[in-house]
Amino acid sequence: MAQPAVATGMLCSQREQKVKQLILANLAEPLEVTELARACELSRSHFSRAFKRTTGVAPREWIRQQRIKRAKVLITASGLSLTQISQECGFCDQAHFCHLFSRSEGVNPMTWRKLQLRYRDHLKALQLAIVNCNETVIQNTAS
Repeated sequence: MAQPAVATGMLCSQREQKVKQLILANLAEPLEVTELARACELSRSHFSRAFKRTTGVAPREWIRQQRIKRAKVLITASGLSLTQISQECGFCDQAHFCHLFSRSEGVNPMTWRKLQLRYRDHLKALQLAIVNCNETVIQNTAS
């Protein structure tokens, strides 16, 4: 079966998937655009243009976005310190991580963590209230 035509100047789906998987598998490591281009068998400049046309953002920005996404998961789901999270996500240091996180999310990582924990606690309380309400309704209708 013939493959669908790729829009001019864009990465084909195989290259896009390959480079995204490569990035996600190595977020904790320094990632060079030259290495990503080499993995796609393209020149650095052609790769950068094609990646931006395909994803809407430059490779460095896409990497930053993925690092912030991973950091948000770690902030919410782990007890790791910000220093540990910054290392796990490939930031050069905690200060750089905090600066980029704040610029991206509008609040620093510790404030974001507190807001997420508060939101999670409110959500649990709401779920419990719904369960209790449903049990009361079921008990009343069973009588």
